[in-house]
Amino acid sequence: QVQLVESGGGLVQAGGSLRLSCAASGSIFSINALGWYRQAPGKQRELVANILNGGSTNVEDSVKGRFTISRDNAKNTVYLQMNSLKPEDTAVYYCNAKTATGWPRYGYWGQGTQVTVSS
Repeated sequence: QVQLVESGGGLVQAGGSLRLSCAASGSIFSINALGWYRQAPGKQRELVANILNGGSTNVEDSVKGRFTISRDNAKNTVYLQMNSLKPEDTAVYYCNAKTATGWPRYGYWGQGTQVTVSS
């Protein structure tokens, strides 16, 4: 089992910045990727960015150049630095951990943190 605890969401004006943090605990040795997803009202959950154990990253096109994902292995924590925020970035952001075994199928999830960007 892996537990994920997110922090850092909130309300910000367009053009502002926020940093999300996600601390992992439990069977962290089983994790091979950490990432952030988001879900806006009425929309499907979508990948924002992820980072593999080797350090390589994937970033969704709509946030490239604005969002940066990073990882502190010593703290078992993944971060999402969000700059130049837009109203369309408003969503609940979820931390996700995937394991090398592929189980559970969609990985482990945090409780979610609300990000609201006002225009």
